[in-house]
Amino acid sequence: MSERNPRLDPESAILHEEDKRTSQYVHGRSEREAERLSDQAMTLADLLHHDTRYPAGSRVLEAGCGVGAQTIILSKNSPDACFTSIDISPQSLARALAYADREGITNVCFRQADVYDIPQDLDRFDHAFNCFLLEHVPDPHKALLAIRERLTNGGSITVIEGDHGSAFFHPDSIEARKAIDSLVEIQRRMGGNALIGRELYHLLYDAGFNKIRISPRMVYVDVTKPALVEGFTRNTFTAMVEGVRDQAIGLGLIDEATWEKGIRDLERTTEYDGSFCYTFFKGVAVKGS
Repeated sequence: MSERNPRLDPESAILHEEDKRTSQYVHGRSEREAERLSDQAMTLADLLHHDTRYPAGSRVLEAGCGVGAQTIILSKNSPDACFTSIDISPQSLARALAYADREGITNVCFRQADVYDIPQDLDRFDHAFNCFLLEHVPDPHKALLAIRERLTNGGSITVIEGDHGSAFFHPDSIEARKAIDSLVEIQRRMGGNALIGRELYHLLYDAGFNKIRISPRMVYVDVTKPALVEGFTRNTFTAMVEGVRDQAIGLGLIDEATWEKGIRDLERTTEYDGSFCYTFFKGVAVKGS
């Protein structure tokens, strides 16, 4: 996609070399990871987004849009709102822009920006949205403060995060849990927090937001839900864990035999007598009283 596309803000059209933090996304920025994120977003669209709609003319900031997986859903659900979607990674933004073009999305402007330092030349926003952002930034409090500063008084924020500690499955497996724990530890060492979902209330409170409402969104999967077996257990969660195999083994967090059995056991939960569940947390809050 040409970098002169009018929906990629000209201030960020020169895609400079990514800084250190852009390389700290634990899952990497491969084409396969972009596909996984899109699969995940579409699989979970109803669960996570059915109650997120923005009025016509609303100015909405999406912080940490990544490859645009959530952007497409948001913009289609609120076609008359105006979105500004920012991300620190030019590589991800290029994919997001291409994705939006393929889907015929016209109500989104993409801009390269750091969530800690949102450009002051942008107008204030009526609403803000971020999904799976806070788990990857070293300072979630600072990120929320920066977003809050860009909201109008009375503006809302919607935050969605997962929590890998909420993964429960049958048959249970020590090896599968060790594989998941390896991912959690790798993300911790990279400055993130894969258990952040349970912290949303205090994070929003500490950042000065009011009227905070947190709702758990549980995914439960068994063979009676084949779309979730493929879309979530296999292509979202297990694929996410599999993606850190080399790091986990290389760091000595787990040995190869335990890792391979752990992945097999996660796959085993998709069989006729298996089940898998995981909880996301969605927080909505307001700036001002």
